Amino acid sequence: MKVSTPQGTDGPGTARSRPLRGNRLRAFREALLHWYVPRARPLRIRSTREPWAILVSEVMAQQTQIARVDEAWTRFMTAYPTPRSLAEAPTAEVLRAWAGLGYNRRAINLQRAAVVIEADHAGSVPSEVPALEALPGVGAYTARAVAAIAFATPVAAVDTNVRRVVGRVTASSPTPSELQAEADRWVDADEPATWTHAAMELGAVCSTARNPRCGECPVAPFCASAGRVATPARQATSGSVTFERTSRWLRGRIIEHLRGLEDGAWTTLPSSMGAHDQAAIDAAIVALQRDGLLERGPDGAVRLPSG
Repeated sequence: MKVSTPQGTDGPGTARSRPLRGNRLRAFREALLHWYVPRARPLRIRSTREPWAILVSEVMAQQTQIARVDEAWTRFMTAYPTPRSLAEAPTAEVLRAWAGLGYNRRAINLQRAAVVIEADHAGSVPSEVPALEALPGVGAYTARAVAAIAFATPVAAVDTNVRRVVGRVTASSPTPSELQAEADRWVDADEPATWTHAAMELGAVCSTARNPRCGECPVAPFCASAGRVATPARQATSGSVTFERTSRWLRGRIIEHLRGLEDGAWTTLPSSMGAHDQAAIDAAIVALQRDGLLERGPDGAVRLPSG
C-alpha cells in the first residue's frame, strides 16, 4: 500500500523534530496496520488467542526463527495442551518434545512456569504483566507479548526488531525505560495483538539491521531516519570460532545423544565429541546438570532428568 505523506512533513527523513502524537500517531498506526494485515504470514501460532498457547509460542520464539517455531509449536501443544499436562509430564519427555528448537533450558523453564501456574494461578495463565514476569523463563518482552496478544492489553512487546524501529523513527538512542514508554504509546489499543505482530514484522522485513528497505517501508513518511541509515560494515570473520566449536553446540549434541536413549537409561558419553575433548565434555555436563537438563550418576554416567 502506498502511504501518502502525512500533513506537516515533506517526505521521508524530514520528521526529525516531530514526535508521534495525536493525528500523526493515528496516521502512523493506520499505515502500519494497512501494510501488515494483507501480508501477515499464515502461521498457526497466530491463529489463536488462547493464553497458554500464546505463552508456549512466545517462549519457543525466544532466539528461534518464527517459521521453525510454527511446526514445533503444533506438536508441543498436542502433547501438552494445558499447563497441568506439562507440569505433570516427565522432564525427559518434555526435552524430547523440544527437539529441534535448541536452547533446551527454555523447555525446563516452561515446565517450571507450568508448575507455578498450577500452584499459584489455579491453572490459568495470569493476565497481568508483573505476574507474567514472575514466571520462570519469562522476561519483559515475553510477558508483554502474552499480555498484548492473549489478553488485549495495550502494551508493547519490545524485541530487537521493535527496538530498532523505535530508534530509527525517533532518530534517538533511548534508554530502555524511555524506549518501552515510547513503544507503549504507539500501541493501537483497539488491536494490540495485530499491532504486536505488525511492529515486529516491520523491523524484520523493512527496518532491517543491514540495508533497510526505506523505499518499501509503509511508515517512511513518519520516520526521521528514512533514507539516512548507514549500513554497518561487516565485521572481519578471520579467526572467528565456528558454531561446532562452541559450548552451545556441545551442550546441544549431548542432549540430542541422551534423547535417543530409553526412559531412565544411563550412558557414558564418548571421550570426544566433534572438536571437543574430555575436559570440555565434563564442563558441559556440569553446566547441563546445573540447569536441570541431565542427571549424573556416581560412576560418571548421565541421563535425561528422571522427574
